[in-house]
Amino acid sequence: MEHIRTTKVEQVKLLDRFSTSSKSQTGTLYLTATHLLFIDANQKETWILHHHIAAVEKLALTTSGCPLVIQCKNFRIVHFIVPRERDCHDIYNSLLQLSKPVERVQGWQLVDLVEEFDRMGVPNSNWQLSDANRDYKICETYPRELYVPRSVSKPIIVGSSKFRSKGRFPVLSYYRKDNEAAICRCSQPLSGFSARCLEDEHMLQAISKANPTNRYMYVVDTRPKLNAMANRAAGKGYENEDNYSNIRFQFVGIENIHVMRSSLQKLLEVCGSRGLSVNDFLSGLESSGWLRHIKAVLEAAIFLAKAIAFEGASVLVHCSDGWDRTSQVCSLGSLLLDPFYRTIKGFMVLIEKDWIAFGHKFSDRCGQLDGDPKEISPVFAQFLESVWHLTEQFPQAFEYNEAFLLQIHEHVHSCQFGNFIGNCQKEREELKLKEKTYSLWPFLLDEQKKYRNPIYSEHFSQSFAVLEPDTVSFNFKFWRNMYHQFDHTMHPRQSVLNHVMNMREQNKLLEKDIKELEAKLGHHATKEETDAAFTKEPLRSVHPVSPVHKTLECFKKEQPLLRANDCIRTIEGANAADNRYSEYMEELSKTEPGMVSLEYGVARMTC
Repeated sequence: MEHIRTTKVEQVKLLDRFSTSSKSQTGTLYLTATHLLFIDANQKETWILHHHIAAVEKLALTTSGCPLVIQCKNFRIVHFIVPRERDCHDIYNSLLQLSKPVERVQGWQLVDLVEEFDRMGVPNSNWQLSDANRDYKICETYPRELYVPRSVSKPIIVGSSKFRSKGRFPVLSYYRKDNEAAICRCSQPLSGFSARCLEDEHMLQAISKANPTNRYMYVVDTRPKLNAMANRAAGKGYENEDNYSNIRFQFVGIENIHVMRSSLQKLLEVCGSRGLSVNDFLSGLESSGWLRHIKAVLEAAIFLAKAIAFEGASVLVHCSDGWDRTSQVCSLGSLLLDPFYRTIKGFMVLIEKDWIAFGHKFSDRCGQLDGDPKEISPVFAQFLESVWHLTEQFPQAFEYNEAFLLQIHEHVHSCQFGNFIGNCQKEREELKLKEKTYSLWPFLLDEQKKYRNPIYSEHFSQSFAVLEPDTVSFNFKFWRNMYHQFDHTMHPRQSVLNHVMNMREQNKLLEKDIKELEAKLGHHATKEETDAAFTKEPLRSVHPVSPVHKTLECFKKEQPLLRANDCIRTIEGANAADNRYSEYMEELSKTEPGMVSLEYGVARMTC
């Protein structure tokens, strides 16, 4: 609270940055220890978490007031006009302090990797759980529990780790039970132009032999070939096929974190420009290269998934250090192969396994700490956007919807939950996040109704051996709800998804009403049967019955009831005039009261 000088400013205007008429909303701006809150005249609230703020800019004073522009990490941009420059200056200085990254915030217990690998069918006769990294002595950025080929000994693991960047030796990421093919991950080898390592060569051979259905394996380098060759000059590089038996090498050409950061910045500049023509917007989108990078990531994952599913070959994936592009390709490849990861619970497990546990540097890449800005890059955001493109092509195959992906992206930057804090498991354990904080996943599961895809079909999802998305250029589109989710004037008046969800809820209510009515009808029918059982034999009167009454009753049973619109039927003649019984029928059709003798009392009845 020591950074807050002004807690409340009235008559503040919130501008619509895409309105051509400088449309604005007037309200009151509040500054708290955790949020910036704006309440307009209609009592609509706009909350901005301090941890979401990426930049604050105070523009030159105008006749209407002092402009204050706030850019957030989740792509929200708000433009305030504060009436007094002094108030604007106070808010500006307070936000600069309050939005600074703090030392560390909360975190929580992660998904059990042992349980997940047990679901895959590991350990087995070819793969084992190794305790070589139990104390993080071999690789600090790997988890404690690692799965390696059963034929591999600890000296081979140690030797291979020394030949790999950051000590990230090849380990199992995903195992396909039906054909025994595996996805493994690691970092680039320290091969330079000619160096080799027998332990590392033995490790790759053991991975290949752990798959008895195929003799060869792929080694996928996610970098552009030119970049990998440049790393050779620094003593790093890629595997030499002459030194490794039964491997097939493949480059897939995903750019590094610096290119991705620059590409996103260009994209945001296009998104934030007002009054662009369609041609200018599309050319700006193309020149940013963002969708081209998404396409490259998806194509790499498709190559991996097809190699596993159709060729039955194991695949080893790496980039430079094995925690950015490697995480993207391994997780997306697993998503294409396994329907479990296309469920809400499975997607959480996938993120925990391939991103959090295997050491994606969330603190550095998301700018949670005050560090090198060159380490910031939208690697995880690209993964979420790639998943969104898959949900667009296969809408029935995913249990979760777009809102689920957006909510995860929101909390990657919010620091309200501890899942995405820290760069690796060891760091999280040192911070004792398990004892101090909460996990994001229970929060999402409690509200999973909001995140369920209404057209999801479990049968449809499981009917595919592997999802094969089409990566032609026109299938990639701008994700409006990610980059313009807070610009409500740009949204369609009616969301198709919201409309489907509302119809689904209405159908549930109608089904509930039908069941209640059916239950009432069943209860009513049971009651009628019970009443009929009691009234089947009515009690007989103790008084004698009049002979006249007996006659009338007997006659009543013999005569059929005549409808009002029925004519009197003839017996012998063709018409009523020739029928000698017609007058008797007319008499009988009259409703006159019958009298009984006084000795039985007087009663009036209708025959």
